[in-house]
Amino acid sequence: MTTPQIPRPAPGPETPPFRPHRTIDWMARNSVAANLCMFVFIVGGLIILLTQVRQEVFPAFEVDMVQITVPYPGASPEEVEKGILLAVEEAVEGIEGVDEVRSTAREGMGTVSVELRFDADKNKAVADIKNAVDRITSFPVDAEEPTVSMMTTRREVLSLVLYGEQSERVLRDLAEAVREDLLRDDRITQVELEGVRPPEISIEVPQERLRAYDLTIEEIARQVRRSAVELPGGGVKTPGGEILLRTDERRDLAREFENLPVISTPAGVQVLLGDIARIEDTFEEQDIASYYNGKPAVMINVFRIGDQTPLEVAAAVREYRQELDPALPPGIQTDIWRDRSEIFNDRISLLRRNAIYGLFLVLGILGLFLEVRLAFWVTLGIPISFLGSFLFLPAMDVSINMISLFAFIITLGMVVDDAIVVGENIYVHRQGIRGDPESFIEAAVRGAGEVVTPVTFSILTSITAFAPMFFVQGTWGKIFR
Repeated sequence: MTTPQIPRPAPGPETPPFRPHRTIDWMARNSVAANLCMFVFIVGGLIILLTQVRQEVFPAFEVDMVQITVPYPGASPEEVEKGILLAVEEAVEGIEGVDEVRSTAREGMGTVSVELRFDADKNKAVADIKNAVDRITSFPVDAEEPTVSMMTTRREVLSLVLYGEQSERVLRDLAEAVREDLLRDDRITQVELEGVRPPEISIEVPQERLRAYDLTIEEIARQVRRSAVELPGGGVKTPGGEILLRTDERRDLAREFENLPVISTPAGVQVLLGDIARIEDTFEEQDIASYYNGKPAVMINVFRIGDQTPLEVAAAVREYRQELDPALPPGIQTDIWRDRSEIFNDRISLLRRNAIYGLFLVLGILGLFLEVRLAFWVTLGIPISFLGSFLFLPAMDVSINMISLFAFIITLGMVVDDAIVVGENIYVHRQGIRGDPESFIEAAVRGAGEVVTPVTFSILTSITAFAPMFFVQGTWGKIFR
């Protein structure tokens, strides 16, 4: 009797042998190279961060904008538009490289902003615009010479406000003294006043005085113009060397014009300007008024230049303010306004807090559920990767600013998630949950190698989501890049 044969199922496809990732396998088996890379990332990243990486509130970039300013004293906005702006717009619209033209008309002034295309030759465009404006012959007679300039961005850090129930002259003089004191600090380079009218000297001659001396306002103006000058006068060569000559009759205060002669007779009698006119130090007639907490104020804007950091400049101003407050006259106070360094510091603090929370999260979760030794080395990889990124920032012209700090915060979450994924998969191989337990080296190589593709594509997905920002043109495009 023959025993029946039970048919066996056809063997399924064999599992392909695991091929370790070459880079991961080589790095895991060469501890010297891995430790050397870790040392370079930590030490090099710290050195580059402290010495070469710029710190700024917003990234520095060039504005592709040309500004044309034409003063038209005494004209209304409608007259400025018809007499100035329309002619300038027509002249510059067809120039190569011009993308958009925007105009603003206000009393006594017309401003035209010309935005250039991203790929335009900036120097050629500015020259062409200047030549086109110079060829305009239809400007009103009273219009002044137009000014064509490339707009630049200034990096303001904060404003120191002086305010109190004092006259405009007192506040301005005090603000000028504060400005000079701030500029003496090596940490501060650029300081400007805001919210105060430009000074001028007012000379008023009564009509009866003009008739009495048979003078006109134009004659007095010419005399003032000829006498209040500061001009080079050439040089005289002597045996001891060349002597430079200079006419130094510059007058900056009202009292300096009082002894200016306006009439001189052959007998030697002189009529001085102070004898017939009222001379005062005043301000230009502009619609500018600055108040802080309901009191007249002057703002002293402090900017950062070059490699100066916002935190460094802000610290210098705050130190000076502590010395200034006790020395101020009664009724005048100071305050810090528009302190952009606080925003910058808050963003750094947010990144620092997230990094600390992320490190403890990875260390705690992996140490609690997996293995403490594995959790430690996976956690250590997070700060090492961030320090290593600082090595490449100077070469890529990237600074520590609000935009890059936001990118670091986003990247921090990605790095923490991927660290947990890699660490968990290594633990699976080490404990033999899906097979035989493996050694530390084999578990590290297989665990990291198996998830290298999904981890890589998860990063590429995030990069792809932000990649369109590289193609945004204009000012915002430069910020995004």
